[in-house]
Amino acid sequence: MNKLFLGADHLGTQASPTAERFEVQGTSFNIVRMSGESEQLLEVGKVLRPHGLRGEVVVYLWTNRLERVSPGAVLFSPVQEELVVATSRPYKKDRFIVGFEGVNDRDTAERLQGQVLSARPIDDHTTFWIHELVGKMVSEQGEEPVGTVVAVEANPASDLLVLDSGKLIPLHFVVEVSSEIILGELPRGLLD
Repeated sequence: MNKLFLGADHLGTQASPTAERFEVQGTSFNIVRMSGESEQLLEVGKVLRPHGLRGEVVVYLWTNRLERVSPGAVLFSPVQEELVVATSRPYKKDRFIVGFEGVNDRDTAERLQGQVLSARPIDDHTTFWIHELVGKMVSEQGEEPVGTVVAVEANPASDLLVLDSGKLIPLHFVVEVSSEIILGELPRGLLD
């Protein structure tokens, strides 16, 4: 399965905190939000609230990559720069109870409440990150380029490639990403 990980927050726009899956010609793609960190960190979740008295927190996971909350995983937050996952267990849909090394009481856990958690990209050669898509030319199969990607914008139906011309192209039309982004057949009038 090929994975296309994208995120709009990398460019400073507000993305909805969800991971989406869509199909393009039988290939499954996943979209994950990215943060604006200079290190190209990915936003992978958010601390919702403390859980109990021993420093555990409820994390809403935005990615479907569960290794992000596996013991030993390293996450980053604006409040406590580096957080190492000590324990983790499923709680509710897309939520996990997570214990971090050094966060041993409720007071410390409360300081994490509301913090967005980020992580370094996973080394996966079948994955394309947002920073690899921005700047690429976009063209329909066998046609002239229609523009260059300047951003990816969150949209409930399908995230959108934002072109330098201001035109928006839903990601579900992407059939290939290489030195340029190749689109499948677009509906008449989409680029008018």
